[in-house]
Amino acid sequence: MFDITQVQAAPSADLVTPDNAVMLFVDHQPQMFFGTGSGDRTAIINATVGLAKAARAFGVPAVLTTVAAESFSGPLLPQLAEVFPGQEVVDRTTMNAWEDEALVAAVKATGRRKIVLSGLWTEVCLVLPALSALGQGYEVYVVADASGGVSPAAHEHALQRMAAAGAVPVTWVQILLELQRDWARQDTYGAVMDIVKAHGGAYGLGVVYAQSVIGEHAAG
Repeated sequence: MFDITQVQAAPSADLVTPDNAVMLFVDHQPQMFFGTGSGDRTAIINATVGLAKAARAFGVPAVLTTVAAESFSGPLLPQLAEVFPGQEVVDRTTMNAWEDEALVAAVKATGRRKIVLSGLWTEVCLVLPALSALGQGYEVYVVADASGGVSPAAHEHALQRMAAAGAVPVTWVQILLELQRDWARQDTYGAVMDIVKAHGGAYGLGVVYAQSVIGEHAAG
């Protein structure tokens, strides 16, 4: 019930923050990319790496997982692995990552309830763990542009299925800026601008222009 006396300048508890989120990257692997047909694969890679750099910049724990890396799907996307050098990758046989004990243990170990989820393919490797995690009380934010399905319809219907179950579709830039949330936060401002310039497309070019014309203090 609305009570105007309780209104204050404060963020919603629904927002993703560096302190309440864990990022789960599922099956960004060569064989999975070969079968991805829902969108431009280069764009998906760009979004995935931008999202990973956001995790690194804000100290958000990341869990990396692959499926059948040595027998079928190949290694983790090299550009993604480079963002987290030396980090263990949980390889599985299960299509549903949430049925792998090591994977679930890695997520639980972070102590975070909000899962920022991305991967290939949307209709299998994202839907299954998303529904499973939601069913156990987690909040799931599916990064649509850092994910892909075998066709546009497969990707879209998978997003709809997850949303109907309570997952929240987002984009990688949305997550990046939600983590920053205030341009006065100078400890992460520079890193955010670097990520935007490297992976933000026209937005990144706008930052380059603003900083060259207005000055390095240009924000937003």
